[in-house]
Amino acid sequence: MENSKNENFEEVMEQYEPMISAIIRKLHIYRDFDNFRQTGRFALFQAWTRFDETKGNFTPFAYRSIYGAMLDDLKKESRFSEVNTSVETETLENLAQNDFMEDPNNELHEIITALPSKERELLIKLYVENKTQAECATHFSISVPGIKKRREKLLKKLKDQLTAKQSIEK
Repeated sequence: MENSKNENFEEVMEQYEPMISAIIRKLHIYRDFDNFRQTGRFALFQAWTRFDETKGNFTPFAYRSIYGAMLDDLKKESRFSEVNTSVETETLENLAQNDFMEDPNNELHEIITALPSKERELLIKLYVENKTQAECATHFSISVPGIKKRREKLLKKLKDQLTAKQSIEK
Protein backbone atom coordinates (compact mmCIF):
# COMPACT_ATOMS: atom_id res chain seq x y z
CA MET A 1 0.00 0.00 0.00
CA GLU A 2 2.82 2.43 0.94
CA ASN A 3 4.55 2.04 -2.44
CA SER A 4 1.42 2.73 -4.47
CA LYS A 5 0.75 5.84 -2.39
CA ASN A 6 4.31 7.12 -3.09
CA GLU A 7 3.94 6.35 -6.79
CA ASN A 8 0.64 8.21 -6.82
CA PHE A 9 2.22 11.24 -5.18
CA GLU A 10 5.06 11.19 -7.71
CA GLU A 11 2.42 11.42 -10.44
CA VAL A 12 0.65 14.23 -8.59
CA MET A 13 3.94 16.08 -8.12
CA GLU A 14 4.77 15.75 -11.81
CA GLN A 15 1.31 17.05 -12.71
CA TYR A 16 1.55 20.05 -10.34
CA GLU A 17 5.17 21.14 -11.08
CA PRO A 18 3.90 23.77 -13.58
CA MET A 19 1.64 25.18 -10.84
CA ILE A 20 4.60 25.45 -8.46
CA SER A 21 6.57 27.29 -11.17
CA ALA A 22 3.62 29.61 -11.83
CA ILE A 23 3.34 30.48 -8.13
CA ILE A 24 7.07 31.22 -7.97
CA ARG A 25 6.62 33.65 -10.87
CA LYS A 26 3.45 35.17 -9.39
CA LEU A 27 5.25 35.85 -6.09
CA HIS A 28 8.17 37.43 -8.01
CA ILE A 29 10.66 35.05 -6.48
CA TYR A 30 13.94 35.75 -8.24
CA ARG A 31 16.44 33.75 -6.21
CA ASP A 32 16.64 30.53 -4.18
CA PHE A 33 14.37 28.85 -6.73
CA ASP A 34 15.31 25.37 -5.51
CA ASN A 35 14.38 26.19 -1.90
CA PHE A 36 11.01 27.63 -2.89
CA ARG A 37 10.37 24.78 -5.32
CA GLN A 38 11.06 22.38 -2.44
CA THR A 39 8.70 24.37 -0.20
CA GLY A 40 6.05 24.06 -2.92
CA ARG A 41 6.57 20.31 -3.25
CA PHE A 42 6.34 19.81 0.49
CA ALA A 43 3.16 21.93 0.67
CA LEU A 44 1.73 19.88 -2.21
CA PHE A 45 2.52 16.67 -0.32
CA GLN A 46 0.86 18.01 2.83
CA ALA A 47 -2.17 19.11 0.81
CA TRP A 48 -2.31 15.70 -0.86
CA THR A 49 -2.25 13.88 2.49
CA ARG A 50 -4.82 16.20 4.14
CA PHE A 51 -7.23 16.56 1.23
CA ASP A 52 -10.81 15.44 1.82
CA GLU A 53 -12.52 14.58 -1.48
CA THR A 54 -15.94 15.33 0.00
CA LYS A 55 -15.00 19.00 0.40
CA GLY A 56 -14.37 19.87 -3.23
CA ASN A 57 -11.74 19.86 -5.93
CA PHE A 58 -8.07 19.17 -5.11
CA THR A 59 -6.55 21.75 -7.50
CA PRO A 60 -7.69 24.94 -5.68
CA PHE A 61 -6.80 23.34 -2.34
CA ALA A 62 -3.31 22.49 -3.63
CA TYR A 63 -2.90 25.99 -5.07
CA ARG A 64 -3.82 27.70 -1.78
CA SER A 65 -1.56 25.34 0.18
CA ILE A 66 1.47 25.91 -2.06
CA TYR A 67 0.90 29.67 -2.34
CA GLY A 68 0.49 30.01 1.44
CA ALA A 69 3.61 27.99 2.22
CA MET A 70 5.75 30.02 -0.19
CA LEU A 71 4.32 33.26 1.17
CA ASP A 72 5.18 32.14 4.71
CA ASP A 73 8.75 31.40 3.61
CA LEU A 74 9.02 34.82 1.94
CA LYS A 75 7.85 36.51 5.15
CA LYS A 76 10.36 34.56 7.25
CA GLU A 77 13.13 35.44 4.79
CA SER A 78 12.09 39.09 4.85
CA ARG A 79 12.18 39.27 8.67
CA PHE A 80 15.59 37.54 8.70
CA SER A 81 16.87 39.94 6.06
CA GLU A 82 15.63 43.00 7.98
CA VAL A 83 17.45 41.88 11.14
CA ASN A 84 20.68 41.09 9.30
CA THR A 85 20.55 44.28 7.27
CA SER A 86 20.23 46.39 10.42
CA VAL A 87 23.28 44.69 11.96
CA GLU A 88 25.25 45.23 8.73
CA THR A 89 24.12 48.85 8.56
CA GLU A 90 25.20 49.53 12.15
CA THR A 91 28.60 47.96 11.54
CA LEU A 92 29.09 49.90 8.31
CA GLU A 93 27.92 53.19 9.86
CA ASN A 94 30.49 52.58 12.56
CA LEU A 95 33.01 52.09 9.76
CA ALA A 96 32.11 55.44 8.22
CA GLN A 97 32.32 57.32 11.55
CA ASN A 98 35.61 55.87 12.72
CA ASP A 99 38.91 55.99 10.96
CA PHE A 100 39.46 52.24 11.19
CA MET A 101 42.52 52.36 8.97
CA GLU A 102 44.38 54.63 11.40
CA ASP A 103 43.39 52.86 14.63
CA PRO A 104 45.01 49.41 14.90
CA ASN A 105 43.03 48.78 18.12
CA ASN A 106 39.72 48.98 16.27
CA GLU A 107 38.34 45.43 15.83
CA LEU A 108 37.60 46.16 12.16
CA HIS A 109 41.13 47.36 11.42
CA GLU A 110 42.66 43.88 11.26
CA ILE A 111 39.78 42.41 9.23
CA ILE A 112 39.57 45.25 6.73
CA THR A 113 43.30 45.70 6.20
CA ALA A 114 43.50 41.95 5.47
CA LEU A 115 40.98 42.32 2.61
CA PRO A 116 42.27 42.27 -0.95
CA SER A 117 42.81 45.84 -2.20
CA LYS A 118 39.82 45.83 -4.61
CA GLU A 119 37.43 44.68 -1.86
CA ARG A 120 38.82 47.26 0.58
CA GLU A 121 38.49 49.95 -2.08
CA LEU A 122 34.87 48.99 -2.77
CA LEU A 123 34.07 49.02 0.94
CA ILE A 124 35.57 52.50 1.36
CA LYS A 125 33.84 53.86 -1.74
CA LEU A 126 30.42 52.56 -0.65
CA TYR A 127 30.50 53.18 3.10
CA VAL A 128 33.09 55.85 3.81
CA GLU A 129 32.82 58.00 0.69
CA ASN A 130 29.06 57.21 0.33
CA LYS A 131 29.35 56.53 -3.41
CA THR A 132 26.35 55.01 -5.15
CA GLN A 133 26.50 51.54 -6.66
CA ALA A 134 26.29 53.15 -10.10
CA GLU A 135 29.30 55.37 -9.32
CA CYS A 136 31.21 52.33 -8.07
CA ALA A 137 30.26 50.39 -11.19
CA THR A 138 31.71 53.16 -13.34
CA HIS A 139 34.85 53.37 -11.19
CA PHE A 140 35.49 49.61 -11.35
CA SER A 141 34.33 49.35 -15.00
CA ILE A 142 31.71 46.70 -14.29
CA SER A 143 27.90 46.59 -14.27
CA VAL A 144 25.70 47.68 -11.35
CA PRO A 145 24.56 44.05 -10.81
CA GLY A 146 28.27 43.15 -10.67
CA ILE A 147 28.79 45.74 -7.92
CA LYS A 148 25.73 44.46 -6.07
CA LYS A 149 27.10 40.90 -6.20
CA ARG A 150 30.55 42.03 -5.03
CA ARG A 151 28.97 44.08 -2.22
CA GLU A 152 26.86 41.10 -1.14
CA LYS A 153 29.90 38.77 -1.09
CA LEU A 154 31.97 41.38 0.74
CA LEU A 155 29.30 41.91 3.43
CA LYS A 156 28.99 38.15 3.92
CA LYS A 157 32.76 37.84 4.20
CA LEU A 158 32.95 40.66 6.77
CA LYS A 159 30.04 39.23 8.74
CA ASP A 160 31.61 35.75 8.78
CA GLN A 161 34.96 37.15 9.90
CA LEU A 162 33.39 39.33 12.62
CA THR A 163 31.32 36.38 13.84
CA ALA A 164 34.40 34.14 13.91
CA LYS A 165 36.39 36.80 15.76
CA GLN A 166 33.61 37.28 18.34
CA SER A 167 33.29 33.52 18.94
CA ILE A 168 37.05 33.25 19.47
CA GLU A 169 36.98 36.09 21.99
CA LYS A 170 34.23 34.40 24.07
